[in-house]
Amino acid sequence: MGRAEARRARETGARQSRRAAAPRGIRRFFTWKKVLGTFLGLVVILAGAFFVVYLLVPVPTANAHAEMQSNVYKYSDGKILTRTGKVNREIIGLEKIPEDVRYTFVAAENKSFYKDHGIDLKGTTRGLVSTVTGRGKQGGSTITQQYVKNYYLDQDQTVTRKLKELVISLKVDQKRSKDEILAGYINTSYYGRGAYGIQAAAQAYYGVDAGKLTLAQGAYLAALLQAPSQYDWAVASDTGKKLVSERWRYTLNNMVEEGWLDAAERDRLTFPVPKAPKAAPGMEGQTGYLVEAANAELARQGVSEEDIKAGGWTITLTVDSKRQKALEKAVQKELEAKLDRKGDKKDATVQAGATSVDPETGAVVALYGGVGATEHWLSNATRRDYTPASTFKPVVLASALENESKTQDEQPIGLNTMYDGTSKRPVEGSDTPFNPENEDDRDWGPVTVQKATNSSINSVYAQMIVDVGPDKTKRTALDLGMRDGKDWPERPAMSLGTMHASTWDMAGVYATLDNHGKKVTPTILKSAKHQLRKPDLADPIGRQVVSRGTADTVTSAMEDVVRNGSGRNAQGNYDAAGKTGTAENNFAAWFVGYTPKLVTAVALFGEKQDGTGRVTLTDTISPGRTGGGGFPARIWQEYTAKALGQDADARFDLEVKEPARSEPEPEPSPSQESSPSPSESAEPSDEPSPSRSEPEPEPSSDEPSPSRSEVEPEPSTSSSRSTEPNPRPSRSGRPTQGSEGSSSRE
Repeated sequence: MGRAEARRARETGARQSRRAAAPRGIRRFFTWKKVLGTFLGLVVILAGAFFVVYLLVPVPTANAHAEMQSNVYKYSDGKILTRTGKVNREIIGLEKIPEDVRYTFVAAENKSFYKDHGIDLKGTTRGLVSTVTGRGKQGGSTITQQYVKNYYLDQDQTVTRKLKELVISLKVDQKRSKDEILAGYINTSYYGRGAYGIQAAAQAYYGVDAGKLTLAQGAYLAALLQAPSQYDWAVASDTGKKLVSERWRYTLNNMVEEGWLDAAERDRLTFPVPKAPKAAPGMEGQTGYLVEAANAELARQGVSEEDIKAGGWTITLTVDSKRQKALEKAVQKELEAKLDRKGDKKDATVQAGATSVDPETGAVVALYGGVGATEHWLSNATRRDYTPASTFKPVVLASALENESKTQDEQPIGLNTMYDGTSKRPVEGSDTPFNPENEDDRDWGPVTVQKATNSSINSVYAQMIVDVGPDKTKRTALDLGMRDGKDWPERPAMSLGTMHASTWDMAGVYATLDNHGKKVTPTILKSAKHQLRKPDLADPIGRQVVSRGTADTVTSAMEDVVRNGSGRNAQGNYDAAGKTGTAENNFAAWFVGYTPKLVTAVALFGEKQDGTGRVTLTDTISPGRTGGGGFPARIWQEYTAKALGQDADARFDLEVKEPARSEPEPEPSPSQESSPSPSESAEPSDEPSPSRSEPEPEPSSDEPSPSRSEVEPEPSTSSSRSTEPNPRPSRSGRPTQGSEGSSSRE
């Protein structure tokens, strides 16, 4: 081979090698050089675009949020209930705020505040990604960014707003000192309780000017900014209190880390519990309760408290002005007129609350929160720190019917099932011993479920919940509309209503039963309109949670409670069903009842005058115990008779699984014959206290459980749903002796 041929062969081989080594297909477009070049090009383009945006976006004037507007609240017929007044805000100079209090805000929100340039790129990027992907709000903004959002922009979670926030924050950081920015942030932030700015917040939470705040108090206010409504100690859940306490400690620990607080001083600080809130001027009487209930529901529908307080809303409530007035008059006539709140310290401890609901629409048509929002800020209609007592028993019955439960000897549970009504009778079939005492320790002997419902016999319902299963009963309760909580263990004692609930909650549960088992979630919002947004309000009528047969049978049972049992004071010229309840130590007394067109829960609570805890209702309104069949039932009757109007003619349309048979009045036990209760001629009977055997846990001091109440003289008439009583009690109703060591509870 010649030299020329050899050279050509070498060139041919090199070309083939290059072709073999060259990327093929899609790979030829993604070499590292091309990727790097593209990335750098994008960076340059984005940087250029950001520079253009930086030049074009000015620092705007103060937004409408900073200028604030009023909200308008209306009754369901369009009549104006109230307008929010002047915004609670007072701007003060940073020099008037103690230096250590200033540092609490920096420590809580933005430790690098004095070093950064006003933005946090990592946090902003995280927020942008969350906005684009629809995951909602994310933290990470600097104090400068939050100030810009509060003062110059709006609260919308959009990419455009976040980019503007970034640009304006850079400009504000260049043009203003850190002290000016910090002062602006502290003075424009929303702290809850209608307070904008630290001066209003200091007054709202601690009753002092901002200049008098302690370090510990300042740390609480700084911690509060993350979630004002969730972290307000007066209304926070146990979880909310835990979270704000942790954030308070986090703030102080950051101050130590940054050298702004001595570690020894930090260790001496204790959490500063804020004062109870007061309603704003113009919120007197029931107005404040109605407005707060509407705001709370709007917040549950996805509108932040801050946006609500910013104003510009026209909010129409479902409340009927005539029914609202009727409820207020009923409480005045049947309760307040009988109390001497100023002259008698015991009378001053009585609190009343009520919620009235249309079962067909879920609309809250009337609400009673207390003597007045400016005198007693916490609404007795929505508070959940008391137990519903035996108004929970219909839920147990509903669960038994829905689950087709059977007694210990396999007898189906219905209104005619026989149980043993012996007081202090130990339950059978439970790993947790329980032997509740009946009203005045009365032994009823064999009784039907209907009779046990009429007379609220604890020993029967304690056994019934074991037969059903506490877990199944709780599921039924949650389906009907009750709310779960840590105070709700699945044990036999829950048959007596030892969990917490509000009149709002219980009105919803009974409305669902009234609505033939179709879920009713009470709502107080008819509409909510704003110039920039219109929230989608959830439908208050939900799915079928228990069968119609179950709901209607429970209604039938409670009809007889009103006709012949503990709820006779609720009788009127209308069909009615209901149940009484009285909490342990007589801390609370309830009557929850309904007609075909109206459901109302009424409760009385015994509360210390300073609002710090519970006291008994005994010897307050009248001598002796105050039961649900007394004042609550009479308030309910007075209101219902006036509120129904033409709806008084409506009749229950029930599809009952098995009607209750009439039964002869049981003979009282020998002990009852020889020594009748001194209160036998007083009011209709209500729920007695449970007597437990170990190891059923005692309720804690802040979680009352049901208690005994007035004895009801037994009626001589029997139910109209009649044939004959079932003569044979089930094995779970077998008469037994009470447990040793059981004791009566008041």
